[in-house]
Amino acid sequence: MNRAQPSPLLTRRRFIGQAALGTAAVALAPPGRTAELPPPKLGIAILGLGGYASGQLAPALKLTQNVQITGVITGTPEKGRNWSQVFGFPEKAIYSYDTMARIADNPTIDLVYVVTPNALHRDHVIAAAKAGKHVITEKPMGISVAECDAMIAACRAAKVKLSVGYRLHFDPYFAEVARLAKDPAVGPYKKMSGGFGFTLTQPQWRAEKKLAGGGPLMDLGIYSIQAAGIATGEAVPVAIVAKEQPKKRPEFFQDVEETIEWAMEYADGTRADFITSYNGGINRFRGESDQGWVQIEPAFSYNGLQGDSSKGKISFEPAVNQQARQLDHIAQCVREGRESDVPGEMGRRDMIIVEAIYRSAAEGGKRIEITV
Repeated sequence: MNRAQPSPLLTRRRFIGQAALGTAAVALAPPGRTAELPPPKLGIAILGLGGYASGQLAPALKLTQNVQITGVITGTPEKGRNWSQVFGFPEKAIYSYDTMARIADNPTIDLVYVVTPNALHRDHVIAAAKAGKHVITEKPMGISVAECDAMIAACRAAKVKLSVGYRLHFDPYFAEVARLAKDPAVGPYKKMSGGFGFTLTQPQWRAEKKLAGGGPLMDLGIYSIQAAGIATGEAVPVAIVAKEQPKKRPEFFQDVEETIEWAMEYADGTRADFITSYNGGINRFRGESDQGWVQIEPAFSYNGLQGDSSKGKISFEPAVNQQARQLDHIAQCVREGRESDVPGEMGRRDMIIVEAIYRSAAEGGKRIEITV
């Protein structure tokens, strides 16, 4: 596939399908007018068919306008066959982690979405890039800044796009948070607060440092970091102070934090205080200034967000599918040859913040200055 072209080359099967649609469109076009053919959807392969892929991405892919699933990469062949039957791609487009290099020979796959445990993101992103495919990786981008650097370098070398699965950027409630931050009757926010947490009850990879890279900060706290970025126009904090709370279930969280809280200081004096936990529920973002305030609660769920502000209730109906909007945006950016709103560099920035939080907590709440 020629990556310099804004639109992907069509395979024979995709060409026939688009031609059929085009014939119908021309037949239905009013006399004297020429119907425009819709651009072909880009093909995506999902790498890792766990809970997020099946529970969130699969429904989203039935709603997307710019992308369709054309393959999977999985360690469980029966899962792959089930996806093949549901979405109609051939079984030969089911790959294992050991054979995923073969996707280079599949022209129906334009992008790969990496949805494996955090510590596997680096290797899977690099493998997809070497196969010549654009890449989306789930959050967190990696488990260290060094891993993020390696992924960015690999994608640049392969001349493919790299994006992060930051769904909040595609939810209208957080678009309103960003809009109100520029409204002099509400913003800019000088204080932010909130957090995301729930009680993790079943042993799983999220509580194992070798796979998760950390505890709830990696999994849930990243949303608060993202929300603060959206609310400040993607400003980067200048310093971090953090503290890990004593573990209530130390046998469960042996090598990762159970609850951690942190404060982010910004150059203009803005302060953000957040908490994340695998032992107790919180799901809120709040921004305040001397003029007004905004609050989203629940804030970080896949759906059902609710908002309020000093200017009145915030409500968007009908509800949107965050993942579908995210996938359509990234596919459109690939087609047009432009960077997405959630590039790899943003994931790297957030990992700088995460590393500073962990360092501050490990050093007894020491103030850690940040340099990006």
